[in-house]
Amino acid sequence: MSDDCKGKSSWPELVGVEGKVAEATIERENPLVNAEIVAEGSSVTFDFRCDRVWVWINKDGIVKQVPHIG
Repeated sequence: MSDDCKGKSSWPELVGVEGKVAEATIERENPLVNAEIVAEGSSVTFDFRCDRVWVWINKDGIVKQVPHIG
């Protein structure tokens, strides 16, 4: 589905980075998306949106999985 979305859609290089830094990087590299920091174990909606990127962080605020559009 992300093939239909505009701009960069995945940020594997941000795994291991502090969440706020990842959020800013994603929004700078693709201004069409809103990056949202989510704590590991939290619940989120499963609807697909081209304007959203979940940034999953651990208890230390570090990105734990590849952020991508969805």
